[in-house]
Amino acid sequence: MKKLMILGASYSQLPLINKAREMGIYTIAASTPGDWPGFDAADESAFVDISDPKAILAQARRQQIHGIATCCLDTGVPAIGTVCEKMGLRGPSEKAARTASNKYKMKEAFREAGVQTARHICIHNREELVHALDEMNFPVVVKAVDLMGSRGIFRCNTRQEALDNYEKTMEATRQEYCLIEEFIEGTLFGAEAMMKDGKLVYCMIDNTESFISAVPTPVGHSIPFEGGQTLELQAQEQVQAAIEAVGLDNCPVNCDLIHKEGKVYVIEITGRAGATCLPEQIGLYYGINYYEAIIRLAMDMEVESLFAQPPCTASISHTLMSDRDGTVKAINNCNEQTEDIVDLSFNIEPGEMIHAYRNGRDRLGQVIVKGSSLPVCRARLAEVLAKIEIEFEE
Repeated sequence: MKKLMILGASYSQLPLINKAREMGIYTIAASTPGDWPGFDAADESAFVDISDPKAILAQARRQQIHGIATCCLDTGVPAIGTVCEKMGLRGPSEKAARTASNKYKMKEAFREAGVQTARHICIHNREELVHALDEMNFPVVVKAVDLMGSRGIFRCNTRQEALDNYEKTMEATRQEYCLIEEFIEGTLFGAEAMMKDGKLVYCMIDNTESFISAVPTPVGHSIPFEGGQTLELQAQEQVQAAIEAVGLDNCPVNCDLIHKEGKVYVIEITGRAGATCLPEQIGLYYGINYYEAIIRLAMDMEVESLFAQPPCTASISHTLMSDRDGTVKAINNCNEQTEDIVDLSFNIEPGEMIHAYRNGRDRLGQVIVKGSSLPVCRARLAEVLAKIEIEFEE
């Protein structure tokens, strides 16, 4: 039986694990020890740090795997590149995976290739920061290069904010440097794509719902793209340029974009499928199971035919969140299960302490709604959200 190692064992990996088992593939969930649901769902567990490429490679060789994959998180991408290159498996190269996982290396690759992106300067100490601030216009972003979920990233409107947030960023990062970057005031949106043997299998542009905190972060997506054909074509061109700059191949691709005054800028790109319900929405749009596409690619199986059908289904997703801290007393969901509610799920239970939403770690659950058009989806989502209430203990 063919073996697939899946990096990560949280709820986000469950659809990948379940689909692989359904396809008759032996699954190995790899993660550090913990009460992760993926350990119960997979055929076998491997207790290993997925951020350690050498440890993952050693485990992959012991298990004699035939493929390796992840989705929705960046942590294991460098290990995937290492394993695929050293074991001759289908996936990104070690260099590309490492470049995509370090925002400085990524931005340097963008700059060298002429990709439209925000100006950046690498900072190793406060003295370099002071000099960099003299060269940049405010607002700026102080950014950790190795973290995900907007951690270690701060928008700064003044010199003092930049100096203060630099200390916070350096406390959070594992690197000895960070970036200072111009902040582009524009509209956040995104792209999902897949590369195989140097060719783009598909490229889908989506609208992004943003939560504004230190910087805008995605809390939902909607499809199809509403920015117009001209902007969509420019976005696809920039995604292709960013993929080539980083060298990503034989992997799913997730890309964050922003547009301002008709110009598309690439924020960052990585060699894995996006989070915040994007795999489910890609599946709805193309009429497929996108987790199957990820698995087929990793296992060196044919994947192009899955995207042969013209896209048609509109959908919208939304992260459930709270505007206050507290202990959950009850979760009241008065929605009936209907065909247009693709997913309505919670990852909290009564008795748990939750926090006002600041980043992805504070999510309470998710909703995905499909329909004949985006206006229909938006109206339906509003109805669904109105019937959900979180009660707090006093």
